[in-house]
Amino acid sequence: MNHLGFKMDKVKVGSFDFTCCEGCQLQLANKESTLPDFLNLLDIRNFREISSERHNDYDIALVEGSITRSDEIDRLKAIRAQATVLIAFGSCACFGGVNNLKNRIPQDEAIREVYDGKTIDTMPSMKISDIVQVDLSIPGCPVSKEEVERIVIGVVTRSQVSLPKYPVCVDCKQKLNTCLFDLGEICLGPISRAGCDAVCPTGKTPCLGCRGPADDINFASFKQLVKDKQLSIADMREKLSFYNGFAEYLDT
Repeated sequence: MNHLGFKMDKVKVGSFDFTCCEGCQLQLANKESTLPDFLNLLDIRNFREISSERHNDYDIALVEGSITRSDEIDRLKAIRAQATVLIAFGSCACFGGVNNLKNRIPQDEAIREVYDGKTIDTMPSMKISDIVQVDLSIPGCPVSKEEVERIVIGVVTRSQVSLPKYPVCVDCKQKLNTCLFDLGEICLGPISRAGCDAVCPTGKTPCLGCRGPADDINFASFKQLVKDKQLSIADMREKLSFYNGFAEYLDT
């Protein structure tokens, strides 16, 4: 038995989606060279992108998406009660994600605008940890397939699991990318957690912080950088709020 409390047999895994696009689950389901070996370690009990079978016994629950309806709360609590380890994966599950943008608009107004006044069961978007205890979090929009596989394998094999502590800028510099600040763009790379291989800045798209803040960031210095480059603080705050990963910094 490992330190998280289940036997070292073939581990039973269930993957569950809430309010999301299922893009993170699709990342895992892609038929790539690593998928057979990864699945060989696991007994898939519930994973809509992979199998039509449904079983309610699982050791690890992978949970994607944010919570935006009352029935989702009950379903999530039932999953938590069954799972020995619950992993929130993807920015929606970890932070609220893009779904959190709905919280800026009065609920009645949002329903009227989108659904033309129809009765809709909805509520402010919440991250998974607002409802239940989360044992591990894997951020990203979408998640990195390699990272999820590495962490799940680490849990199964009792290996140490962790996320990078350093910011995206480290990966960006290793790729010899031109800094997007020098191109007149606000990029959250200096304060966002690495692990994405700097895919957005490498494609000349500013980082929006889908993986949340890196450890021990100097936010005051980052804000001063935006000012020194004569870029918009309002635009900076807009980027910080996109995935809701930087909510604690919006008022600083």
